[in-house]
Amino acid sequence: MGFAVSEDWPGNWAGDWHAALAALAWQVDLGAVDPVGEAPVDRYALADAAPQSAAAAGQARAAPAPAPREAAAAPRPAEARPDPVEAARAAAMSAQSLDDLREAMAAFPHCDLRQGARNTVFSDGSPRARLMIIGEAPGREEDLEGRPFVGRAGQLLDRMLAAIGLDRASPDAERAVYITNVLPWRPPGNREPEPAEIAMMRPFLQRHVDLADPEAIVLMGNAACAAVLEKRGILRLRGQWAEGFGRPVLPMTHPAFLLRQPHAKREAWADLLSLKARLAKA
Repeated sequence: MGFAVSEDWPGNWAGDWHAALAALAWQVDLGAVDPVGEAPVDRYALADAAPQSAAAAGQARAAPAPAPREAAAAPRPAEARPDPVEAARAAAMSAQSLDDLREAMAAFPHCDLRQGARNTVFSDGSPRARLMIIGEAPGREEDLEGRPFVGRAGQLLDRMLAAIGLDRASPDAERAVYITNVLPWRPPGNREPEPAEIAMMRPFLQRHVDLADPEAIVLMGNAACAAVLEKRGILRLRGQWAEGFGRPVLPMTHPAFLLRQPHAKREAWADLLSLKARLAKA
């Protein structure tokens, strides 16, 4: 509610300051709180029509223009993961000795099996041996001891070799045996090596053969055949001489299979006799 003071007020109180103050107090008592003039005022338009103060105008002029929004940074392309097979090939070819190769394999970062293994199982026996035996992968005992073929299957292998006059511990190169595996680390639960794992470690195995330079190789089981011959089906391949890594190779059933299937020992004995005859001719 607004109140008004004008010269038309009865008694011409406009010139009497005390009378004007009394009139104002009376109107306030009636609830009038906003003064009004002779003509109505649109107070909603006052904010737009109010002149800008000099200080405000100066601030407006001094205010910097808003910085343009930076273009969203383009997402960085994902870094290409190195090809583990190529990395293995480069690491293997850099090895000039068996000791170099052992260190390169132990440091190879692209095979997850090494994370859960206690030891890198590299080899056993004499690297000067005429015969090299390639198995599949370490088992529990091999992982603990750090040598291939030391569990029940290894003990059977030793008896099989002894039957044809060979011994992994012999200092005589003619009777000695050199033993390694396709994989130097134990797969979880002693599962079979996967194709990707075999392909990844194959360059190391090939370099191992080149550095050891055996006259003949025995491939124990499917994984060894897959790595060297790129074939599987050990029961079909066994007993048939072939060539792998530039050397004569003889696929044989793994001693672990013979422990589960004793009836297969007859064929294994025939393969051992074939191996003995081949070494005698060389």
